[in-house]
Amino acid sequence: MDFELSDELSGLQAVVRRLAQDKIKPRAREIDLTGEYPHDIFDEFAKAELLGLCIPEEYGGSGAGILGLTLAIEEVTKYSNVLGLMLLLTRLPTGPVMISGTDDQKRRYLPGIASGATRASFCLSEPGAGSDVAGMSTRVVPDPDVEGGFVLTGTKCWISGAMQADWFVVFAKTGDPASRHHRDIGCFIVEADQDGVTRPRVDHKMGIKGIDTADVVFENVTVAPEQVIGGGFRLIMQSLNAMRPIVAARGIGLAEGALMYATEYVKNRPAFGQTIADFQGIQWEIAKCATEIEAARLLTYRAAWLADQGMFTKEFVPQLSMAKYYASEVAVRASGLAVQLLGAAGYMEDHPTEMFYRDARQLTIVEGTSQVQLGLIGRGVLANDLWWD
Repeated sequence: MDFELSDELSGLQAVVRRLAQDKIKPRAREIDLTGEYPHDIFDEFAKAELLGLCIPEEYGGSGAGILGLTLAIEEVTKYSNVLGLMLLLTRLPTGPVMISGTDDQKRRYLPGIASGATRASFCLSEPGAGSDVAGMSTRVVPDPDVEGGFVLTGTKCWISGAMQADWFVVFAKTGDPASRHHRDIGCFIVEADQDGVTRPRVDHKMGIKGIDTADVVFENVTVAPEQVIGGGFRLIMQSLNAMRPIVAARGIGLAEGALMYATEYVKNRPAFGQTIADFQGIQWEIAKCATEIEAARLLTYRAAWLADQGMFTKEFVPQLSMAKYYASEVAVRASGLAVQLLGAAGYMEDHPTEMFYRDARQLTIVEGTSQVQLGLIGRGVLANDLWWD
């Protein structure tokens, strides 16, 4: 068992670490305060060829896989979870295309993401159907004028990167909207500039400011046969399963950034004739948090390795969900500890700890809440997908 990264992955980690320190760290607070999309950082990612890490070389990417993207996101989110989300959005909407798309679809849509020429979003959640995927009401009906085509109608909400997206992956019911059968769900590619596509509302968020989440409305949108991916409920789950370590990477990066900042602060903050770091109780809290971060890292790297081997089907769900669940919860605990270690200062905008604290909460909700992950892990154990003899 080799715990060392390959030379290629170590080199990638070093490049992203330097970029994060030089370009992202100085911009993180400004992005949070203004909420403006950081086009300059997107351009830096494109220049460094970080937008195609998960995309195979034959489609314009670097082929670094989910582990490569996980490492990059970990480095970036030490300073900005917003920029971690920017990198995540190179994999979330392209996942269904890579898993079930045709070669023509891959050649049409993946190179633009890898180069930065285009951006995309993943449209699954609805006002009445978040974790309850089968409860979606967006639907398609056969297009009477085009054999194999469809007409799409519905509303998706909380869609990350929606305002910047050039195309969407959209999941919709293919039959009765009231049906909860998994076979009655399909996947479709929709161009943002197609007739009937609107983005009428941008959300006002507690954190993760700088990349918009928004409603996307589809009103009688024509979907050509070449825009049909298919796949159904299984494709939804496989796409999200493969994303677990990528979301987890945002958690461990945020936790690392929060703990590092707070540790430097307490080492230099005098109190009662010594520094705050000299108190044993403080040292114990730092030690417990550091241990949790390292445990989350091991879970996350293993999950990324599994996903890169194509092991994101049902039997591997417990290991994948553990990474997402544990790393996102560690991010919440680490950011909370950081605020507490700084005391009143940690609650002020003079320090990034309050930003870490706000941003961490999102990670326990997106792409499957902590409670959903616990349910998946528990059912996996009950089904003996995870067992120890």
